[in-house]
Amino acid sequence: MIKILNWVALVLLIIGGLNWGLIAILKFDLVGFLLRYNILLQTVVYALVGASAIYVIFLAKKIV
Repeated sequence: MIKILNWVALVLLIIGGLNWGLIAILKFDLVGFLLRYNILLQTVVYALVGASAIYVIFLAKKIV
């Protein structure tokens, strides 16, 4: 179960990082585009990305 959670967190962080990179470079919100700019779904995805970042912070402390 923990391995699955680690992979989900990693995938969400990659999605979030790519999205912010696209926003910075091309002014293109991939998450918004894929979710058809549904504000509720975007908020859920961004909240999950944020939760993943917090999870990985604590995971990194165990690894290092």
